Amino acid sequence: MSNNPIEQFQLSKLIPIEVGGVDFSFTNSSLFMVATVAVASAFLFLTTSNRGMVPGRMQSISEMGYEFVAAMLRDGAGSGGMRFFPMVFSLFMFVLVANLLGMFPYFFTVTSHIIVTFVLALLVIGTVVVYGFYKHGLSFLKLFVPSGVPIYLMPLVVFIEIISFLSRPISLSVRLFANMLAGHITLKVFAGFVTSLGAMGALGIGGAILPLVMAVALTGLEFLVAFLQAYVFAVLTCMYLNDALHPGH
Repeated sequence: MSNNPIEQFQLSKLIPIEVGGVDFSFTNSSLFMVATVAVASAFLFLTTSNRGMVPGRMQSISEMGYEFVAAMLRDGAGSGGMRFFPMVFSLFMFVLVANLLGMFPYFFTVTSHIIVTFVLALLVIGTVVVYGFYKHGLSFLKLFVPSGVPIYLMPLVVFIEIISFLSRPISLSVRLFANMLAGHITLKVFAGFVTSLGAMGALGIGGAILPLVMAVALTGLEFLVAFLQAYVFAVLTCMYLNDALHPGH
C-alpha cells in the first residue's frame, strides 16, 4: 500500500461515460454512495421486517436510531418538525454509514469530498428556503429581521443575518468534510510510520510500537468522530428546519 496519505481520496473512473462532452463517469465515489444507500436500506429492512413485541438486539438498534432522530427533531424544530423526519433520518443514516464504511481498509470515504457534503448541505438549505416561502410567503423574510432591534441598527443586523444564512451551507459542509479528511490523513500517516519502521528490522519494530498504539487509538477516535459528525449534521439540520417552521422566532 502506498504511504501517500492523499492517495486514498483520489477519484477513479470505473465506468467511463461521456455525454455531449460532459463527464458522467461512474467512479469509486459513486460506487460507495450506492453502497452506502444499499447497506443502510438493507440494515433497516432486515432488522424491522420481522418485528416482534419483544425486540431482538438488531431490531432494538433500529428502533433506538429511529427514536434518537425523532427526539432530536422534536427538540430542534418542535412537533411540527416531524414532517421532515424522513429527510433528516435519511441524511443521518447516509452520513453515518458513509463515515463508517470509510473506516475499512481500501474503502472510499465519500464524506471526505467537499462536493458531496456541499450537495447535502444545499439540500438542507434549499428545503428551508422552499418550505419557508411555501408556508409563510414573504413573512419568511422575518427570519432576517430580529425583533427588538433599534431601527437605526436594522440595516446592519439584516445584512449580518443574510450573510450568516448564506454561510450555513458552507459551514455545514466544511465541518463534515474537514473532520473526515483530517482524521483519515492522520490515520494514514501513523500507519505509514508503522510500515516504514517495521521494515527496518528489530530496532525499527521497537520504534514502531508508539505509532502503532497511536494508530489504534486514532482508529477508535475516528469511529467516535464518524458518529459525532453524523449527529452534528442532523442536529444542525433540525435547527435550520426550525427557521423554516418558525421564521419569526
